[in-house]
Amino acid sequence: MALSRRLLPLLLRRGSTPSLSPARALSTAAVTADAPAAAAAAAAEEEAMTIKGVRISGRPLYMDMQATTPVDPRVLDAMLPFYLSRYGNPHSRTHLYGWESDAAVEEARARVASLVGADPREIFFTSGATECNNIAVKGVMRFYRDRRRHVVTTQTEHKCVLDSCRYLQQEGFEVTYLPVRPDGLVDVAQLADAIRPDTGLVSVMAVNNEIGVVQPLEEIGRICKEKGVPFHTDAAQALGKIPIDVNQMGIGLMSLSAHKIYGPKGVGALYLRRRPRIRVEPQMSGGGQERGIRSGTVPTPLVVGFGAACEIAAKEMDYDHRRASVLQQRLLDGIRGQVDDIVINGSMEHRYPGNLNLSFAYVEGESLLMGLKEVAVSSGSACTSASLEPSYVLRALGVEEDMAHTSIRFGIGRFTTEEEVDRAIELTVHQVKKLRDMSPLYEMAKAGIDLKSIHIIDFKSKWPSNS
Repeated sequence: MALSRRLLPLLLRRGSTPSLSPARALSTAAVTADAPAAAAAAAAEEEAMTIKGVRISGRPLYMDMQATTPVDPRVLDAMLPFYLSRYGNPHSRTHLYGWESDAAVEEARARVASLVGADPREIFFTSGATECNNIAVKGVMRFYRDRRRHVVTTQTEHKCVLDSCRYLQQEGFEVTYLPVRPDGLVDVAQLADAIRPDTGLVSVMAVNNEIGVVQPLEEIGRICKEKGVPFHTDAAQALGKIPIDVNQMGIGLMSLSAHKIYGPKGVGALYLRRRPRIRVEPQMSGGGQERGIRSGTVPTPLVVGFGAACEIAAKEMDYDHRRASVLQQRLLDGIRGQVDDIVINGSMEHRYPGNLNLSFAYVEGESLLMGLKEVAVSSGSACTSASLEPSYVLRALGVEEDMAHTSIRFGIGRFTTEEEVDRAIELTVHQVKKLRDMSPLYEMAKAGIDLKSIHIIDFKSKWPSNS
């Protein structure tokens, strides 16, 4: 291979086209004037890849911003010095390396706090929103277990909140799982009625990760304040996307994540109100970092990146929101203008515009996703995507099972372009029409046949068993 690399410049100057290696870096096809087709084929072959048995022509365009966002280059610039030269442990108190890392952590803490209207002393760094939700839900209830035995939450919360509540139920606590309206919003009157004298926590997600609906946080916070119950919100999908003021909204605890706002993965923050003070039982034992709330060495580069992401979001939130609204409308109009029988899941009025969740009737969901190999989209939460069951969030909205199976979540972000939206429209419309052309159900529906009147025979139950 080394000999080939030394000979390549000479071969190129002579215009010769030997077959030295299949690797594109050693191929002369791209510079041979009489072989444009070979060059194109070589380029296409180089770009093509097979991932988990699926062959795709190249990296797909990315529209799954609710799962994660790319790191903003400005965030990466802020982080790099703390990997390369300023790498001290922020808890080392005896030398410069520790002092400068500690100062960087505190500066990042102030930036996170500023974005949500909090005091920096109310921000505790964690590994992410999942850990924050566990500390908030389990930590509050265990601390006040002697007099508070009841939690109120909704059926559409993130899985880590729901699982934390189920864990508490195993310890003898009671949990009320409130239903939501068909638009995904909680009924605040029903929420108020659900609060009991022994209720220790109300937990309602700010912006839903699957359908993007924005809950009435200020109204919920006012109710909780009147009834003397701490209000926790999972704001991982809301931070930097909608304005948040913890004091105005009456929020007592809040879970935040960096990688949803163009920051690094692996770091989050818990907001914990100081006045009136809310106490939690730590969920991790160790060196007592983060004032005993979350033990473990604070990862300085990640925290610095989180702070930088929050600072950028504070400056660009309005612009990002307006731009996402324009692109969302472009995407919706483009698909709806060419395909019928589409349902928008969740409220359009109370919604973050970077999230568009659509269900396509008469289309098999898995086939649709597999057909959209050139677009990175999701059928729901990345944390539950391993399950073949329809989205529990959509089922809570009253979406029928067959329609819940056909949902696609399009995520629009800071770096999404109009060209990418137009390409997503083209590919989605093509795949939906292709699948419907093969669907007898679509053909019958267009012929005016009431599909609900058709009796489906369950052959598994009718067929005699071998046993």
